[in-house]
Amino acid sequence: MLRNPLQIRLEKLDSWQQTTFMVALCERMYPNFAFFCEQTDLTDAQQFHIILDNIWESLIVKDAKINFDRQLERLEEIIPNADDFDLYIVYPAIDACYALSTLLHALLDRDDMFEKAVKVSQISLDTVAQLEQAQSGIEVTEENAKSIQSICDEWDIQWEIFRPLREAKKRDIELIESLRNILRTDNMSNIGIELN
Repeated sequence: MLRNPLQIRLEKLDSWQQTTFMVALCERMYPNFAFFCEQTDLTDAQQFHIILDNIWESLIVKDAKINFDRQLERLEEIIPNADDFDLYIVYPAIDACYALSTLLHALLDRDDMFEKAVKVSQISLDTVAQLEQAQSGIEVTEENAKSIQSICDEWDIQWEIFRPLREAKKRDIELIESLRNILRTDNMSNIGIELN
C-alpha cells in the first residue's frame, strides 16, 4: 500500500475539511465513471453527478437537508459489476463508486471521518497505480513510486486540494465553491480522462 505524509495530516482537519477533501477527490474520479457510461451506453452518470451535487450543497448551504441514506441507495443501484464488462474502464468506474460510497458512509457515521478520508485518498491513488501497472506491466511499490510520474502527479494534486483546506481557520464557503469550480472546469480525472 502506497503511503504519503498527507494521509496522516488529514486527522488534524475538521470534519467539514475532511468532507471537502473527499468530495473533491470523488469529483476528480467522476469522469472515469462518466466515460464508462458513455462507452457502455448506460445512463447512470447523471445519477452519480446528482449525488456529488448534493454533497457539495451540504457543505455550502447552511442547514441543507440531504438524505444521505437515500443517496447511498441511489449509488448502490448504479455500481457496475466488473464481470459484466470486457472493458478496462469498468475498474476505474467501480473505484469512483467505491470512493463515493466511502464518503457517504462517512457522512452517515461521522465517528471515523479521518479513516474514511484516508481510504478515499488511497482509492484514488490505487486507481492510478493499477492503470500504471496495466500499461507498463511494472508493479507500483513504495520503492519505485517516486519515480513514476502519474503517481507523483496524483500526490501533487491531493496536496493541492489539502493545503488550502488546512489553512482555512473556519468553514470557508468561498474556498469550497472555488475548489468545486476549479475541478469542474478542469474536468480531468485522476487517470487523465477528460469530459467533453
